[in-house]
Amino acid sequence: MRHASSLSAFRAVSVAAMLAFSTCLSIAQQSAKPAPNYPLDLNVVKPETVGFSSERLERLHAMMQQAVDQKQLAGVVTILARHGKVIDYRTYGYRDVAASAPMTKDVIFRDFSMTKPVTGVAMMILYEQGKWLPSDPISKFIPEFAHLKVYKGVDSSGNLILTDPDHPPTMRELMTHTAGFTYGFFGDTPVDKMYRDANLLASANLQEFIDKLAKIPLLYQPGQGWTYSMSMDVQGYIVEKLSGKSLPDFVRDNIYVPLEMRDAGFFVPADKRSRFSVLYRSSPTGELVADPSASHRSGDYDVQPTMPSGGGGMVSTAEDYYRFATMLLNSGELDGKRILSPATVKLMTSNHVPTELLTGKFGIGSQVMRPGFGYGYDCAVVFDPPEANLPDGKGTFFWDGAAGTWFWVDPVNDIVFVGMIQRMMSPDNGRLEYSAHAVVDQALVDPSK
Repeated sequence: MRHASSLSAFRAVSVAAMLAFSTCLSIAQQSAKPAPNYPLDLNVVKPETVGFSSERLERLHAMMQQAVDQKQLAGVVTILARHGKVIDYRTYGYRDVAASAPMTKDVIFRDFSMTKPVTGVAMMILYEQGKWLPSDPISKFIPEFAHLKVYKGVDSSGNLILTDPDHPPTMRELMTHTAGFTYGFFGDTPVDKMYRDANLLASANLQEFIDKLAKIPLLYQPGQGWTYSMSMDVQGYIVEKLSGKSLPDFVRDNIYVPLEMRDAGFFVPADKRSRFSVLYRSSPTGELVADPSASHRSGDYDVQPTMPSGGGGMVSTAEDYYRFATMLLNSGELDGKRILSPATVKLMTSNHVPTELLTGKFGIGSQVMRPGFGYGYDCAVVFDPPEANLPDGKGTFFWDGAAGTWFWVDPVNDIVFVGMIQRMMSPDNGRLEYSAHAVVDQALVDPSK
């Protein structure tokens, strides 16, 4: 009897164990949903099919049209998609106000700092090839940086006080603006002045750029601050060194061509110049005027640059960038062309800024590093939306450009948005970007669809 009883107990425990295992496996399979793989389809569908309200989306249209009507913007192109379906694709205003040339969907824009995520993807392709690790010192790939010093202030005579870095700045710090580099445009320290005096981005080529930068001290100890910087231009040099190709050629072969980003590049060829947007800025009186500096900026993108900027040298159409952003939403793949693995996209779009730096002290423009809001590899990341006081889904990543281009990818709500304008360095650009987030999110009335 004892043996029979023991056998019955054993069977009961075994059945319970198998049921528990089956339940755990089912939960694991449900939580580990496969990454979306949406084919590229630019046919616009009714917003209600994916949970949006057409009526509430009119607020987005009204906001963009008002900015054009009030002459705050010359023109705009926006693309909004959910579940890989485009639900809104519109143009507003003009490509060229003086010529009365309307804005069209094939207009080419200066992306400026929206180049950074593209350079980030180029770097992650090389990461997947085993060519660098986040823990590697930058000097492993750029020996010129082996003896960088750190700015520590000035003495009574006004001379710079320099010290050794606590540790060699790493690739992770380079990818997150925490290595100690700066831009020179946004600060007024002696180090910023050295950047301006060296005119780094006007270097003849990336090697000259690196040689100049190697003579300038870091602004702070690596990992002890967050400063918007030329880090992505340094990455452009590393892409060239590790791949054996120029940055434009590597990006073309590994990103633009497989994703069919037909107008993306680092210059606008002669046969496409008629589609190139005029660059505008706000005058001191607030009037929208053509930017007089555009024609002096590298010939305004009329030839392939010898000093390609991984931080801000790209041009594209809204559709080009939508293809790129959709690839990231698809966890690295678009139309059967895999650019990165899902794990690598997750690594790139996760916050890597230490908690002690997320205090609100650091940032650029509207992008303030704070609780819930950090920076991944070449893009901002909203990793705790309520803490960051934002409506986006957890894990939303994005960036923008100096002329007001912006994009975001919300993996929780399965949304991609791309907005393209050409208003240079306006404080209102950030407001428009964040207002677009709010207006899009309020129109998603049935997230379950």
